[in-house]
Amino acid sequence: MATIGVYGWTVEDWLEALREADAALIVDIRQRRGVRGREYAWANAQRLETALEQAAIGYRHELTLAPTTEIRQVQYDEDRRQGVGKRSRQVASPEYVARYRREILDRADLDELVASLPDDGASVLLCVEHDAELCHRSLVAARLAEQYGLEVRHL
Repeated sequence: MATIGVYGWTVEDWLEALREADAALIVDIRQRRGVRGREYAWANAQRLETALEQAAIGYRHELTLAPTTEIRQVQYDEDRRQGVGKRSRQVASPEYVARYRREILDRADLDELVASLPDDGASVLLCVEHDAELCHRSLVAARLAEQYGLEVRHL
């Protein structure tokens, strides 16, 4: 298992990192499958799925693991309080983390997710933040490592 973001990558380097990680499946855990800005247009749903298909990497959107708008707003409020933008934050809000775990992760059917992962290659959790520790994908990855003994690396 691995995790990867969108920010800081070109599509070419991103796909190369996935190839090097032997990615067989991308598990997209974003609520909205789009990214603002021309430089990240490749990560919008249709373009992303096309690029992955051409790279022979599977794709799955797992909306049940996406933070709700209300939970994301908790982080945005903390960003405003700290005077930082979402691409420049240094730490995830403790309230955001607690609510994500309680409202999303604790309710998710991780048994079903793990059972559906391919055996022939890595499954990679996808969200947008560059640093995994600032993103809910690190929370999902930690839970999968803890409950299922999956080894996780952050690309």
